[in-house]
Amino acid sequence: MIGPLDRGIYLASRSPRRRELLAQIGVRYHLLLFRSRPDSPPDVDESVLANEQPDTYVERVARAKVQAGWRLLRLRNLPFAPVLAADTTVALDGQILGKPADRKEAAEMLAALSGRRHDVFTAVALMRDERIDSAVSRSEVQFKQLSPEEIAQYIATGECDDKAGAYAIQGRAARFIMELRGSYSGVMGLPLFETSQLLDKLRDRRNSY
Repeated sequence: MIGPLDRGIYLASRSPRRRELLAQIGVRYHLLLFRSRPDSPPDVDESVLANEQPDTYVERVARAKVQAGWRLLRLRNLPFAPVLAADTTVALDGQILGKPADRKEAAEMLAALSGRRHDVFTAVALMRDERIDSAVSRSEVQFKQLSPEEIAQYIATGECDDKAGAYAIQGRAARFIMELRGSYSGVMGLPLFETSQLLDKLRDRRNSY
């Protein structure tokens, strides 16, 4: 059986942003990392399926990540506790913009987002025993018109690397954003409202036993 929530949860993510956000709402966590080396094969296939919608995609990947984390928990014989995972993607006109493969693709993504409104979807999944609960946050972000120089300067910082849509809202790209409707923490990578709801739901189930 799973230990009580006050002993903490496992966070199946390498993202420092997600760590900061969990700490912000006072959730105790232990890191549950997958690959030991960057060149190791991925634990979860994040390929987009044919005709897959952005919200369906992020929820599927987040649930796959939390299942991979649960398997790792059992494989390593770690003390049982709930496992949390999340996934974020950017969508422009319904087209998914994931993490850029290189700086060239990052520049192309930013040019496409320039002066446009796009969606950011983040799914969070929480697993206890063999049960998974998940939720999806959707936010709308309006970029200002970006000049080629602004894009080049931003790319040169390296902040675009490994970021969905090639930007980080909590970094230098904040000056590109004219308007945000939705969840700031969701755009960062972990929607705190939805995460809290899942944790509260799990706590309520435990208290009902």
